[in-house]
Amino acid sequence: MPTSKKELRIQYKNLRKALSFDEIEEKSLAIANQLIQMPIWDKIYYHVFLPIEEHKEINTEFVLHLLSGKDKEILFSKSDFESRKMTHFLLTDNTKIKKNEYNIPEPVDGIEVPSSKVEVVFVPLLAYDVLGNRIGYGKGFYDKFLSECKPEAIKIGLSFFEPVNQIDDVFESDIKLDFCVTPEKVYQF
Repeated sequence: MPTSKKELRIQYKNLRKALSFDEIEEKSLAIANQLIQMPIWDKIYYHVFLPIEEHKEINTEFVLHLLSGKDKEILFSKSDFESRKMTHFLLTDNTKIKKNEYNIPEPVDGIEVPSSKVEVVFVPLLAYDVLGNRIGYGKGFYDKFLSECKPEAIKIGLSFFEPVNQIDDVFESDIKLDFCVTPEKVYQF
C-alpha cells in the first residue's frame, strides 16, 4: 500500500479519474446528506471550496444549498499563487465567479472576511488517514489558511473515499482535520 504523500496523490487522482459524472453527483449528494446530521449548524461563518471539475472534485453545490437553506454566511476564496495566500469573500447576490488559470472557480471580488472569522471550513483533499492528516495538491494553501483560523474552527474534509491507515511523511506544519465526511459515513478525529 502506498503511504507517502507523493504515491497517495497519484493513486487518489487516478481513483477520482475513474468516477463518472453521475457517480460524482450521487456521492456529492450523499456527502451533503451526511453533513445534515453533524453538530455544526450553530455557527455563522462557513468556508466552502468550489470544485475544480476537471479534477473530478466533490460537487459542493449541495453543501451550498444546505448552507443557504440554513441562512449561513458563506465564504469562498481567491488564491494568490505567488504568496500562497487565500483571500476570503462573502457570497452575496452580486458575487461573480470566474475560473483562474488553474481552472479553480473563484470570486472576482466582494466583501472580504478575515480567516479569523471562519468557524467551519469544508476542506478539499485527495486522501487522508485515520488520524485526520490530509493530502491536498501539495501547494500548502489550506495549511496556511487553516493556521490563520481560530484553533476552535471546525475543519471538515470531504472525500469520496475511505481513509488510508497512515500517511508517512506528515509535517509538523500540517493541520489535522476534525472530521472527514464520505458518502457512507462521518469520521471524527
